[in-house]
Amino acid sequence: MVLYFWTQMSEKIRFSIIGFGNIGRRHAIQIMQNPDTMLVAVCDINPAVSAHVPDGVDFYADLEKMLTSSDSDVLCVCTPNYLHEPHTIAGLNAGVHTVVEKPMAISVASCERMITAAEKSGKTIFAVKQNRYNPPVKEVKKLMANNELGAIFMIQVNCFWNRGDDYYAGSDWRGKRDKDGGCLFTQFSHFVDILYYLNGPVSEAQGRVHNFAHQHNTEVEDTGSFILTAANNAIINFNFTTCAYERNMEGSITIVAEKGTVKIGGQYLNTIEYQKLATATLPPINITAKANDYGLYQGSMSNHDKVIQNVVDVLRHNYPVMTSAQEGRDVVNIIEQMYKGAANL
Repeated sequence: MVLYFWTQMSEKIRFSIIGFGNIGRRHAIQIMQNPDTMLVAVCDINPAVSAHVPDGVDFYADLEKMLTSSDSDVLCVCTPNYLHEPHTIAGLNAGVHTVVEKPMAISVASCERMITAAEKSGKTIFAVKQNRYNPPVKEVKKLMANNELGAIFMIQVNCFWNRGDDYYAGSDWRGKRDKDGGCLFTQFSHFVDILYYLNGPVSEAQGRVHNFAHQHNTEVEDTGSFILTAANNAIINFNFTTCAYERNMEGSITIVAEKGTVKIGGQYLNTIEYQKLATATLPPINITAKANDYGLYQGSMSNHDKVIQNVVDVLRHNYPVMTSAQEGRDVVNIIEQMYKGAANL
């Protein structure tokens, strides 16, 4: 384990950001609101976004120039999926820790190259999986960690979201197979992560995917249904779509087990929707106002404040990393298994 000692605890941890779209700006807000961190630089190839950069923060159009000039401690990688690998490795090679937005990358091979770069540099990759901080997820994680559910028999994951034409028109990478990777990477990797976080790896995956409503503007599927076998032999049904009419409908995980049944529900895994447990009672959690709102669409729960705080806690107090690079790789591995087992891809 790497031990970190911040020599001057009164000094703020300095962050820079590569990619200043919706998610980059969300990182900026949380960095600026945390009393232990400061935003020193932003990089984006689009000069128009400089208008959104906060006063006192340097703007760069070139990543290498920012890394050599900004004197930051941590780089937040908030660029399109296919750029996560090169931008993360550039940051690590420059001697800074990296916070990498989901998905960590769009192939296991990319993840492994990133991990190798981290090991060589002695710096840490923080994979962003903010749904792990959702109170319902945390409560169910405790149940499973304490074996209060017993053997896990079946898990059902439902992700029924909406992504309209405006969403894809707003970028030149969304929906492109070599840049986006597909819905399981861009929209639903958080749900694959929570499945992995709660129940571990997957040993087998078979399913079907199809593009029903987005053939005119995407190269990837918009709907899929899978049967997975977990390493603990649980049967998993994983259903997803971006065709829910007009708005996001549901993001849920139901667990059927030896000692109970529980459903984390809502649109973004934000409620305990059902529970019948032999030895415990979960609190009646129902969070209604913490989705990431990006104007034209909404995404997963807004817990980026906790992601940034975890970086502070790791670097200053040697806390564990909430989602390690190895775990980020494991999630990408499950997605690769699913796509390899999919018909009609």
